[in-house]
Amino acid sequence: MKYGTGVLLVFCAGVLWSTMGLFVRNIEGAGTAAILFWRSAGLLPVLAGFILWRTGGRLIGPMRAVGLAGVIGGLGLVLAYTGAIYALRATTVANAVFLYSAAPFFSALLGWVFLRESIRPSTWAAMALAGAGIFVMIGTGFGGGSMDGNMAALSSALGFAIFTVALRWGHVGDMMPAVLVGGLMSMVAAWALAGAWGQSLAAPPQDIAIAMVMGAVALAGGMILYTLGSRGLAAAEATLISSVENILAPIWVWVFLGETAGPTTLIGGAMVLAAVMLNAVAGARRNAMQAA
Repeated sequence: MKYGTGVLLVFCAGVLWSTMGLFVRNIEGAGTAAILFWRSAGLLPVLAGFILWRTGGRLIGPMRAVGLAGVIGGLGLVLAYTGAIYALRATTVANAVFLYSAAPFFSALLGWVFLRESIRPSTWAAMALAGAGIFVMIGTGFGGGSMDGNMAALSSALGFAIFTVALRWGHVGDMMPAVLVGGLMSMVAAWALAGAWGQSLAAPPQDIAIAMVMGAVALAGGMILYTLGSRGLAAAEATLISSVENILAPIWVWVFLGETAGPTTLIGGAMVLAAVMLNAVAGARRNAMQAA
């Protein structure tokens, strides 16, 4: 994997992920549980096909190999997926993506608590900046979104962090089987949530089609591109490049749907994104110095 190819693939992954808010905004009749169910239904065959291709026809073995860490990570993805969809329906796309872009800092904190991983001073500083940005968005006038949407976005960030730390704890080298496990769990969770919330998994055919394309193309396609591209990049660099998702997502809904964000969302979101990027840059420089 050439460096330039890796950069391009990870960048394209971020672009695909950035369209999910636009997908959700174009779903009119389906509830959160139905979107989660049908998006996962679109995700599963694409990821299964990729795993079969990469492993030479094996699927069950790689899924079993993730073990307990994969199950915990899958549960984290259920929280991440559900929170993200709910947030995109309950608050502005800008508010949602800026808040769950804080996932790397949740990962750092969980790794520090449960895995005894050290946190660099630059990461502590970035976390403080991100925390201030989050306060600006949700601590002063709800930052352009309802509080339940804001909390759902933060729970999504926490879910992604649980997924990341669980795989590190279990020394799982290939995340794709764990993502597939999470997709299966998400379908089961969607069925349970539909009953708990009094919703139906049935939806208009157009909504089902949009949700399945979102799962197959935007989510699964982005993960495949990121997995392939990140093989040629340091983790910090991949995080930095894929941050294009959080920049483009509010732009798509503004261009195509006229959705705008309030000043506190833009200010706080800029602080969070700056924190993510500064932390990634510091990590990339540290890796470069160690390699030298």
